[in-house]
Parts: sequence; structure tokens; C-alpha cells
Amino acid sequence: MSATGHRSDDATLRARTEDLAEALSIAGPRLDDETSRRVSTAVSGVRERLALGVDHTVVAFAGGTGSGKSSLFNKVSRLSFADVGVKRPTTARVTACSWSDDAEALLDWVGVDRERRIVQSGELDGGDERLLAGLVLLDLPDHDSVEPAHREVVDRVLPLVDLLVWVVDPQKYADDALHSGYLRSAVGSEASMVVLLNQVDTVPEAQRVNLVGDLRRLLADDGLTGVVVQEVSARSGEGVEQFRSLLEEACSRRSVAAGRAAAELDSAARVLLAQTPAEVPWQMGPAVERELDALVAATGLRSVASQVGNAVRNGYGHPEVPPPDRDAVALSRARWLTRAGASLRPGWQRSLAESVAGADQLRTAVAGALRGVSLDVRGPARARLLRRTAWALAGLAVLVAVAGVLAMTGVLDLADPWPVVILCLAGLLAAGAAVAALVGVGTRRKLASRREQAVASAGRAALERVLTEGLGEPTQKLLVEHRRVRELAQAATELPAAAPLTGALRLPTADALGTSSTEGTAGAAPAGSRG
Repeated sequence: MSATGHRSDDATLRARTEDLAEALSIAGPRLDDETSRRVSTAVSGVRERLALGVDHTVVAFAGGTGSGKSSLFNKVSRLSFADVGVKRPTTARVTACSWSDDAEALLDWVGVDRERRIVQSGELDGGDERLLAGLVLLDLPDHDSVEPAHREVVDRVLPLVDLLVWVVDPQKYADDALHSGYLRSAVGSEASMVVLLNQVDTVPEAQRVNLVGDLRRLLADDGLTGVVVQEVSARSGEGVEQFRSLLEEACSRRSVAAGRAAAELDSAARVLLAQTPAEVPWQMGPAVERELDALVAATGLRSVASQVGNAVRNGYGHPEVPPPDRDAVALSRARWLTRAGASLRPGWQRSLAESVAGADQLRTAVAGALRGVSLDVRGPARARLLRRTAWALAGLAVLVAVAGVLAMTGVLDLADPWPVVILCLAGLLAAGAAVAALVGVGTRRKLASRREQAVASAGRAALERVLTEGLGEPTQKLLVEHRRVRELAQAATELPAAAPLTGALRLPTADALGTSSTEGTAGAAPAGSRG
């Protein structure tokens, strides 16, 4: 790969790493411990690896006790450096052979003791090792060792390597500790994995096909497809040169390191995406509106508004806003959390409950908001004038009517038609009094209706503000962050370039190597090609 390609790889991986780091920072304690640890480990690991560059290809032999990986390590490196059999150390130590003099910083990062390192320059065996330039080969402790420290080393180093080579033998290739403890959790990293079936020289030729077929089936059951499976023998050398050719292909492409880092980001991002499911179907306006009526009922707002209207109509009364019902307010808040958090994972639900106002805080805010609503029970400004006018006209009508009656009975000596005129005038005055009274009542009723509506409207608006500020805005902020975390996690799994860095690793096919592979590599491109 060219230097320009390396820079492009680095820039893309760095951008994806920072996207994932930002997502982790935003999500914070809303993630469960395992997810947080997984994403944090991926981010720090890829950052460290990118700081070291991707010019080296770190390949690790991993396997169980007796699989022969140390003998195979020596055979591939053409050196007798790794401890074999009874000479293997009782401590958890990693052995490394590098085909480069500048791998010291990388080996420090992996954690290989300096006395367990050797450089393969090709001078000792007279071979040409230039095609493996940049290769760093590791021999890990047995993953099934009785020493817990051995497995701890394996678990620590595995995420750091670029190409993982599982060495299995004909007797223990189906070991559940390998499949359940490692292989099943490696789904998605098939592009950075090879399985070597060692010690095939101990298996009759007629049984090899069944043996390899069973191993393929087990890998498929683990969910792993496209993983190269190759038969080798460290003792006879069978398949070793073909495996070295595979390593040469991986080193020549210089993409295994970037692919491993990208796969690590992919895996961590998908774990994060599982904690932030698809877009949460929530909108502020409808959510507030759904809960507003319940809160109106909990505060007795309609009753207060009605009392104001009655006081205005009747000219007396002093309505008061009662304290909001505690249980009703708490229930309203609980319903809000249930609706808004229905699509959220538990950590986000807890954060939502912590973000919005508590039941007591919400009740206090409701009471304060309603105290700010004007309960004006004053009558209309002209009510007094109309009332006085009606009484005056009524009184005058009575006096005139009495005068008319006296005139009609002859007590007052008035010529016709004055008695009739006086009685008609009394009727007009009475009618005027009635009109003034009706106008006053109508005016008061209209004002009472307006005041009642004003109190209901102002109270509803005040409660809407309480819901928006106490519940709506914190919810909206959290869901915006939830959406942002998901967008960043998705960005960390997607590659903008037309040719992605993390396609399936197209290593040499079974036909090209003259050996067997899983069915998933049957359609792989020839050596040197790129998907």
C-alpha cells in the first residue's frame, strides 16, 4: 500500500475513532459498565495503535495446551526461539519474532518482555525474508492453561493483534473453552482470523476430509464465515510454506493492521448502537399536550375558573387555587417517563428520570405558576352606573304610577288625558329600569364568561410552561444526545470512501495455496487483489 493510502487509512480511522470517543463522552454513565468498557478499550487501543502506525502487521499464534503453536512459531520464523513442550515457561510470557528493527515501541505496547524478543533478518538461515518485512509474530500462552495468569495475558493481547491465528490439533479442535470463550465472540472479525489445523501428519489421509469438514461446521455454528482453515504440521513441515505465503500476502497488502483496527471500531460501535436503538418516536408539542389535561384536572383549574366566573356574575365571592394533588402530579410525571422512555435502554431511562423535575419539584412549580394567574372578580366598570340607573328609573316609575292612579281615582284633579299620560310615562320609566337592569346583568355575565375563560387559558398556559420547562426540555435535551450518540456510532461503522477499509480480508484461496479453507473463501479474489 502506498504512503498516500496509509495516510488515507490513518485519517479515516482517526476520524472514526474520535466519533466513537465523542459518542462515549456524550453517553457517559447512561451506558452499562460492559458497553462503556468495551467502547473505551476499543478507542484507547486503536488510538495507541494508530500512534504506532499501521506499517507493522502483528500476527499472534493462540491455542490450547498441546496444540503445537510454539513448534509452529519456530517453524514459521525458521528460528528455535519459542519454548516447546516441557521447556515452556510456567509464567505467562509472550514470545515475539519481528521482521523489522523498528518494532520495539510496538512490542512495548503489546507488552512483550524484552528478553522474549528476537529479530528475523534472514541472515541466520540464509533465507529471503523480505516478503515478510514488517511482520511481528507472537506466541501467546495457552488459553486453557491451569494458570489464570496465562489466560489473562491472552485476553489482554488478543484485541491488540492484527491477524489472529488459532492453532488447533485433531484431538482438541472442538474444545468448548475455545469456541464458547473466544470464537463465538469474534463474529465480525473473520477478516482478521485464520485457523490452522496442526499435527495433520498424525491423521490418516482418508480421515482428513471429515476432520476439516467437522471443523468448518463448528466454525459455522459459532457464526464465523469466510475464515481460512489450513492443514499444517510443525513436525513434518507440511503446509508451513503455504502459510508463510499467506503471511506474505497479508504483509504485502499492509491492510491487516488497518483492517483489524477498523474491525475493532466496528465491533465497539455496534455494541454502542445496541444501547441506542433506532430513532425515539417523541415530539415535544404532542407530549406536553397529552399530559396537560391530566395536570389541569390535578390542579382543579376548571373549578377555580368557574368560581371566578360566578364571583363576577354574582358580585361576591373570593375563589382560591387549592394545592395541586400530590399523587396526581406524581402520576403525571410517571406517565411522562413511561411514554418518553419507552424506546430507551435502562441506563438512558434512569438518566431521563434524573434529568426531569422530581414530583415534589414539579408540584411546587405547578403551585407557583397558578399563583401567578390573576383571579380578578371585579364587576364591569359600568355595572354600578347601570344598577343605579335601573333603581332610579324604577323608583321614579313607582312615583309616577302612584300619581297616575291618584289622578285616575280623582284624588288629583287633572283633566283628561293627563291621567293616562302619567300612567304611560310610569310604564316607560319601568321599562327603562328593566332595560338598564338587563343590560347590567348581561354585561356582568359576558365579563364573567371572559374572566372564566381567561383564568382557564392563563392557568393552562402556566401549566404548559411548567411541563415544558420541567419535563419537556430535559427530555428533549436527553433525546438529542441520544440521537447524537447513535449518529456518531453509525459514523464509526460507515466508511465514506468508495473502497472500504474493512471489507473481508481476501487472502489466498484454497486453490492458490493448495490447501483447504472454509467455504466462505471459495469466492475470494487471487492474491494481491482487493475487494
